[in-house]
Amino acid sequence: MRARTALVGTTALLLSAALAAPAVAAGPAPARHEHTREAVEAAVAAGVPGATATVRDTHGSWSAAAGVGDTRTGKPRSAADRYRVASITKTFVATVLLQLEAEGRLSLDDSVERWLPGVVRGHGHDGRGITLRQLLNHTSGVHDYLADPDFRRAYFTPEGFLRHRYDTLTPQELVDFALRHEPDFAPGTSWRYSNTNYVLAGMVIEKATGRSYATEISRRIIGPLRLEATSVPGTRVTLPRPSGRAYSTFKVPGGRVYDVTALNPSLASSSGEMISNSADLSRFYGALLGGRLLPARQLKEMKTTVATGIAPGVRYGLGLMDTRLSCGVHVWGHNGGIHGSASDAATTADGRHSLAVNFNGDWAGDTQEVVEAEFC
Repeated sequence: MRARTALVGTTALLLSAALAAPAVAAGPAPARHEHTREAVEAAVAAGVPGATATVRDTHGSWSAAAGVGDTRTGKPRSAADRYRVASITKTFVATVLLQLEAEGRLSLDDSVERWLPGVVRGHGHDGRGITLRQLLNHTSGVHDYLADPDFRRAYFTPEGFLRHRYDTLTPQELVDFALRHEPDFAPGTSWRYSNTNYVLAGMVIEKATGRSYATEISRRIIGPLRLEATSVPGTRVTLPRPSGRAYSTFKVPGGRVYDVTALNPSLASSSGEMISNSADLSRFYGALLGGRLLPARQLKEMKTTVATGIAPGVRYGLGLMDTRLSCGVHVWGHNGGIHGSASDAATTADGRHSLAVNFNGDWAGDTQEVVEAEFC
């Protein structure tokens, strides 16, 4: 549920970082992927319990895994592991809304109020002056519910999360956390990443179709692309197999490592609850940028970007990030972080070369280094 910002959290099982097993080296890599394999292994050497990545290009598919998926048993990390993809969910949500626009069922210039009357009101927020497009590109000014102090105490601290990890939160409850606060800015005047935007976008999908955003993603994207490892879990607290464990230190330097695998993903809703694996994500982004999911007009809209404050060379479209790498190459995709899981997905503008990577710990390493290694 981040753009370089992660949620952290859960379970009662306490582990020591020192218990992590030695890295399991990735298999032999073709020369063109050698630096990617080295970057995956370097993340484990830096302290990530386990890492996995898959590349798809014109030569086919290649995967690497290193480290462990379970620090208790020493089970190696697998390239087939399913994991929580967090804010990568946003690209799926934006794709559905753009499909609905292409079908004439809504316009991205519609106000939020038109679809969700009375929902965005309070402390200066007014859905009448916010468009669906502004939700998708984070220029709405709607406050991020993750920044609410009560939400942070409940889900960003060991004590709070261990108490609340199985709670079910409705989309309206998440929005209500945001509406306790004033807008970050007037709609359309600036940019700030806000998970609330995509909770609202999921609510709009349900209002426009009569079906949940999860159902629409399944029937429009997961099914047609045969993404067999991808799901929208709703309130299911476990990860489907095959999968490893997820670990967090709650961002405390040198702190204890918690097994945070089990959680109720309704805390992320349509801003970040999905589950997938690296092969499926690389296939999804390749299909999206390759024009298989959207008409040319809507794909152009998705790739129309605004400046951000995330990092130099990063611009944001509609649920899609344009990142200029250190070597000057541009890649399109998204990253995501949720309790014990850090992910990144990137592809070239034509969708012919894509990568997805995941770390099952949230205190070490940088998934962007794996992206740099593959594309630079």
